[in-house]
Amino acid sequence: MKTFPFSLFCLILFISSSCNEIKTIHIEYNSTIEQVAFAVSDLQSELISKNYTLCEKADFTIRFAIDESMNKSESYQINRSTRKELLILAPDANGLLYGGLELSELIRIGKDIHEIESISDQPYIAKRGIKFNIPLDIRTSSFDDSGDAAQENIAEMWNLKFWEEFFDNMARHRYNAISFWNAHPFSSMVKLDDYPNVALQDVCGTSIKPQENPGYWTVPEMPSIKTVANLKVLKKMSIDEKIIFWQKVMKQAKNRGIDVYFITWNICLNGAAPPGSNKEVGDKKGKYGITNDYRNKTSIDYLRKSVKQFIINYPDLTGLGVTAGENMRTPMNDDDKEKWLWDTYGEGIMDAKAVQPNREIKFIHRFWWTDMKKITKYWGDYPDQFDMSFKYAKARLYSSVNTPFHKPLLDWMAPQNLKSWWNLRNDDIFIHRWGDPEYVSNFIKNMPAEQTAGFHMGSDGYVWGREFISKNPESPRQLEINKHWFRFMLWGRMGYNPNIPEQRFKDILASKFPEVDADKLLYTWKSASKIIPQMNRFHWRDWDYMWSPETCMEIWNDLRSVDEFRTTATMEGSGILNPYDYVTADLNKMVIKGITPIMVADSLFYFANEAIEGGKQLSDENNSKELKQTILDAQSMGYLGEYYANKILAAVHLEYFKQTGDEKQKIKAVNRLRNAVTCWESYRDINVNRYKRQNLARLRTFDFNDQLKWVKKEVDMTKNAVSYSEEKAIN
Repeated sequence: MKTFPFSLFCLILFISSSCNEIKTIHIEYNSTIEQVAFAVSDLQSELISKNYTLCEKADFTIRFAIDESMNKSESYQINRSTRKELLILAPDANGLLYGGLELSELIRIGKDIHEIESISDQPYIAKRGIKFNIPLDIRTSSFDDSGDAAQENIAEMWNLKFWEEFFDNMARHRYNAISFWNAHPFSSMVKLDDYPNVALQDVCGTSIKPQENPGYWTVPEMPSIKTVANLKVLKKMSIDEKIIFWQKVMKQAKNRGIDVYFITWNICLNGAAPPGSNKEVGDKKGKYGITNDYRNKTSIDYLRKSVKQFIINYPDLTGLGVTAGENMRTPMNDDDKEKWLWDTYGEGIMDAKAVQPNREIKFIHRFWWTDMKKITKYWGDYPDQFDMSFKYAKARLYSSVNTPFHKPLLDWMAPQNLKSWWNLRNDDIFIHRWGDPEYVSNFIKNMPAEQTAGFHMGSDGYVWGREFISKNPESPRQLEINKHWFRFMLWGRMGYNPNIPEQRFKDILASKFPEVDADKLLYTWKSASKIIPQMNRFHWRDWDYMWSPETCMEIWNDLRSVDEFRTTATMEGSGILNPYDYVTADLNKMVIKGITPIMVADSLFYFANEAIEGGKQLSDENNSKELKQTILDAQSMGYLGEYYANKILAAVHLEYFKQTGDEKQKIKAVNRLRNAVTCWESYRDINVNRYKRQNLARLRTFDFNDQLKWVKKEVDMTKNAVSYSEEKAIN
């Protein structure tokens, strides 16, 4: 196809229709703008699928144009300038991208091009990002690569086609930023004249299986001695090839309107310092004498030069970010941390800017194990954009739409006129497809807009690369962003506009799954998606290792026991954290802000029933493979909801028995746990032939069958329970 600065794209589609039925369209656009070319490609595909003919001499024109009078970045307008012309206007390339994608979607969901009138939209959240913990190599890990998600995806991180598809979908979902999180990416992405042997050749994994040798993975953010001693080459690559590869990746992100950040944990000079914890290493030194000791001048010099070279290597890098942790331990104080960060990252950036005076490097400083005054002391005069980052919902993105944790930070940031990126940590749902537009809309609207720089949504112990647990996978295996397309779409699209009517999502589902009632599908999906947020509000635990609601597992035990539901902590729907104990024998007085455990169980039973029964009504052998899996995921969540509802009621009866010694209450608790076993059997049955067992980085190895053994064992343990008075007598 011949390309002109303003393309006259012409493709004749021969269809068996009379001439007066053929719809002809001409698209006029600047093909040198990569974002626009991508949007037009999608638009062309949708028009052709609806039997429009694209040609130069047409009876209708779609024209893309920059309008500099529009002053809101990434906004767009779709205007009908005449009866025969539709005009897409925006102040920048990303605005044209989103306008073109909006028009494509309207065509896809059945809108006739001649019926589309004026539309305008603009971003609600300026930066809508994905947090991607990236396992570059077993020697340069992200935060915790001991799970199967990381180990199965190391090689995939060095596959350009993966990133091309990933960024295409990010753009379609209106994301405009990606933050790659790695403890020390530099060894895998930089070579230095002064420290040439630090640069890592090849891409390596390890032959050590974490579920077989959990003791070898004791320091999540730093590679262990054993794993590095058992390397296996996953892909042959020189450091020069690696640098070229990541230049291409960042260029591809830029072409889709996506900013690229790298965010690190510290002090973890992986690949340069000796592997293992400080305690294991002792006084041992790494290459060129580099260690993780903050007083080591060589280490500071090495990292400063790495940062400088990293910026110079990658012209499409948007910015860097740091964490005042995880390995910044005593005797370091907050002043030591910030001075070390400035001496390494800050000075490295200044060195790069001295070479490239017009280069802007945006900076994100996480608020974690540090002090605002110390941050300001060292970073107050940073010359480019400087933002904070904070865990907005801790590790529980799927909990409450109005979490309280960020509120103190707002007061701390105000004097410095700072904004924050909100770290939206999903450490709740890895396996099941999730989708509740109402939840996402309310969550986004509750963010403090004036002090929001953006958000990055992702996980800490899970890599959203290519799925690896399906027993009946696509070939090649789906990208996680494709398997969980609805979830990723909701956060990106509603980050751009949280007021999208629910009807639009029904229309999207109807176009993707035309074989079913879209209203029923969305209602069923929403019902299933309310179960884990309800559980997290009732049984609140801050961090991923404390419990996993999808598996009912914790780091300390294979099963989070019914005892833990007797004395718990709750995040009531308003978002206020309320620790409480069941301290009364009167069930009706076990109340938190008007909500009793019995009410929570009733709510779970309701959502579960709607998910299970809705799934039955939607199921049909003629459904597409993806629709079948989506419905099964919704039903699966329903059985999990029934399990938790029974377990909560068992906890109530067990606590009543503990306080009163009433054996009838213990019998009721046992019966409820028997019901819970039946529910888990259904949860197991619907999943065991679909999903493999997997090692979860921040937890344990999860297997639907194995977990059933612990669920059954809990019944026997409860049969042997004694009351508080009996415990006192025994002791």
